[in-house]
This record gives sequence, C-alpha cells and structure tokens, in this order.
Amino acid sequence: MPEPEVNGAGPTDSAPDLASAYARLPRWMLAIAAIATLAIAISGHGRFAIGFALGAALSILNFRWMKQAITSLFAAGQARVPRKVVAKFALRYPLAIAVLYLVYKVQWLPLTAMLTGLFVPVAGVLVEAAFQIRAGWRTG
Repeated sequence: MPEPEVNGAGPTDSAPDLASAYARLPRWMLAIAAIATLAIAISGHGRFAIGFALGAALSILNFRWMKQAITSLFAAGQARVPRKVVAKFALRYPLAIAVLYLVYKVQWLPLTAMLTGLFVPVAGVLVEAAFQIRAGWRTG
C-alpha cells in the first residue's frame, strides 16, 4: 500500500514521528506532574500540592483510558471493542466530575489545585510540540 500524499507533495514519513510522539506524551505528563507537585510542596503549600497531584492523576488516567479506547477501536482484526474498554471510556468524565464535586463539597483540598492539575495533559502536549519543533529545526 502506498504512503499517503500531503497536498500532492509525495509520500510522508510522519507516521513514525507521530507514534514516538504519542508514546512520549504520558512520560511528559508524568514528569510535569511530578516536578510541579514537588515544586508546590517545597514552596510550603502541601494541600495545594496534593490537590494538584490528584487533578493531574485524574487527567493522566483520563488520557490513558481514552488512548486504550481509541487503540481498541481502530485495532485491525477486532470485530468489537471489549466491554471493559467501553466502560472506561464512558466513565472518564463522570468519574472526574464526581471526584471534583466530592472535593468541592468536603473542601478537603483546594478545588483550584485540582482544576490546575487537570491541565497537565495540555502542558505535556505543549512540551511535545516544542520537542517536535526543535527536532524539525535540527533536521531541516
């Protein structure tokens, strides 16, 4: 099967780059979550650090479950997506909302900390984008 063309410019070799970028994303997310949690804790805001870590964990879990669902959905040779994967996909947002609501009602952790932690995947994507731009400058 021939490689896809981009605007008639010929075959692309972006598939390996995308696969390795997709594999690096969870590592970026974990690193950002760990460094930010440690920095917040060192600054003397222990409850905020725990809340941030909980929000980051929720968002990373959400990303992982979404990745499993998409991978299963597009896996070659499978007639149906396993029920466990569908359940995880369906429970992503209700779980996050339930945890956020619980934290809000109990006021055990700052809600703003958890909401901030939910943006860890965005930070991971931005770091990966910078990594890709730097790699492009090196080869181009």
